This record gives sequence, structure tokens and C-alpha cells, in this order.
Amino acid sequence: MVHGTRFTFRKRERMVSLKLIESLFGGGCSQSVAAFPLRAVYMLAERQTDDAPVQLLISVPKKRFKHAVDRNRVKRQVREAFRQHKDLLWQVVPEEQCLLLAFIWLSDGHCSSKEVTQRVVGLMKRISEKMSGGRCKICEP
Repeated sequence: MVHGTRFTFRKRERMVSLKLIESLFGGGCSQSVAAFPLRAVYMLAERQTDDAPVQLLISVPKKRFKHAVDRNRVKRQVREAFRQHKDLLWQVVPEEQCLLLAFIWLSDGHCSSKEVTQRVVGLMKRISEKMSGGRCKICEP
């Protein structure tokens, strides 16, 4: 565990700003990796004073699960996997930058929590490798 990180998921780690969400999905600066049943869309942006190093958005489309309880279950699984392993990304994000990260559910079915955790960790490792390799550039939100 990196100094200063905790195994919690705080409000400042959630991506709630419409401006940030639009820049993540609307701009040509974001990158994407997939590990079925998840797709991760991410980009680096300038960090504001109160921002966490990584801001997360989880999307489970209504098209995939009609019932809110099913969507909420998947979001809980993804959020828990991220919470337990977020130090994988916190280690590689530069001090003055913020990683905007969105997980999008692609499957019509449920997966076990263990499988979801494996996919989330795999995606996070791939993202951290790309960032540490210098292949991820900073974008303006």
C-alpha cells in the first residue's frame, strides 16, 4: 500500500463533474482497454487542489440490466474491487495530475465477485503499465 492511500472509497474519488465526464468521453484524448465483461476508459488531466489522484465512474447500462438491483450489484462489485486494489494506479499517477477512469459493464449477465475483481485488477495493471511506460499523455478537461 502506498503511503497516504487507504482502503476506502471516498466521495472525492468519485467522478461527479459533468465537465470531467464530458472530457473523458467526448474528447479524443481518452484511451480504452477491455477485459470482458468490462471496458475501462481513462485519461490524465490536471489535478485540482481537492481532487484524489484517481477519480472513478462506474456505468452499468439499463440496456444490460433492466432492474436497478442488478445494476447496483454489479456497481458494488466493481467499486469493491477498485477499493481494494486502487494503490496499483495511485503509485503511477504523477503528483500534479489526476487519472480519470470509467468502468463500463459490457455483459448481459452477472459474474462472481472473484471474476469481477480479476478483471478490474487486470485492467488497472494494464493502465498502470501504459502510464509508467510514458504512453499516456495529459489532456485538458
